[in-house]
Amino acid sequence: MPHRSVFDASELKTQFHDAGISHRFIPSIWKFAIQNPDRQLDEVPDLPSAAYPLLRSNFKPLTSTLHSVSHSTDGFTSKLLVKLQNGAFVEAVIMRYDTRLGKYGGKPRPGGLRSTLCISSQVGCKMGCKFCATGTMGFKNNLSSGEIVEQLVHASRLSNIRNVVFMGMGEPLNNYTALVEAIRIMIGSPFQLSPKKITVSTVGIIHAINKLHGDLPGLNLAVSLHAPVQDIRCQIMPSARAFPLEKLMDALQVYQKNSQQKIFIEYIMLDGVNDEEQHAHQLGKLLETLKVAGERNRDV
Repeated sequence: MPHRSVFDASELKTQFHDAGISHRFIPSIWKFAIQNPDRQLDEVPDLPSAAYPLLRSNFKPLTSTLHSVSHSTDGFTSKLLVKLQNGAFVEAVIMRYDTRLGKYGGKPRPGGLRSTLCISSQVGCKMGCKFCATGTMGFKNNLSSGEIVEQLVHASRLSNIRNVVFMGMGEPLNNYTALVEAIRIMIGSPFQLSPKKITVSTVGIIHAINKLHGDLPGLNLAVSLHAPVQDIRCQIMPSARAFPLEKLMDALQVYQKNSQQKIFIEYIMLDGVNDEEQHAHQLGKLLETLKVAGERNRDV
């Protein structure tokens, strides 16, 4: 069998438990793997003797490789092409920005250079959204929690990652178990990302939204809405047929009541489809009872 990623937390914890090895050693193993890209797991210092053959036989520091990196002309964006153990490819994108360029309350903003990583959760996608390149691929396979986390490991070697957004390839909530496990790794040692710095984007998988806050409190939720009425939404997002807009809005109301957080609304404006004045009024009406933050793109 292929070796598992050492960042596949549930598998690593299970094998450590069966071997009588304390889970407290796991963060130090992860830290070693992050900081030492050219070394093997049997070189991790100060582990119980039983851990070394177990790690050597079943796990690898990384199961994926960074196949290529391409940079934007301004240097603020880097696209990582990551090759998985099964030969498939996924993309992750580092987006850099300087918070000092804006103003807050009429005064220069404090801070400095920040980096956000856009992560993939699947190879391909089942959702079939008409405006999404990944949607044309069809669904290939889910990523393991380790393969999700490894994108952060690769990116961390290129930039100091402050924020993570699950807006890459795939529908994150269709890979729910691996998503939750990966985020729990990211908010723990040694990554120590704040849940408030992690955003999960979804087309609106209602049953998963209903349990997300309980499993990952403090997380940011973004919803790919893209239309204010069900028929247009189904036209451009075929999966919306399974998640009626009225039921989705009910789920978002409950999520916001429980989380007390704003929900990000994503809306791509498609020329002649969802960008007319009546759509703006319908959207305002639809969202009037929610506290939301907007993200808008124009596609002409």
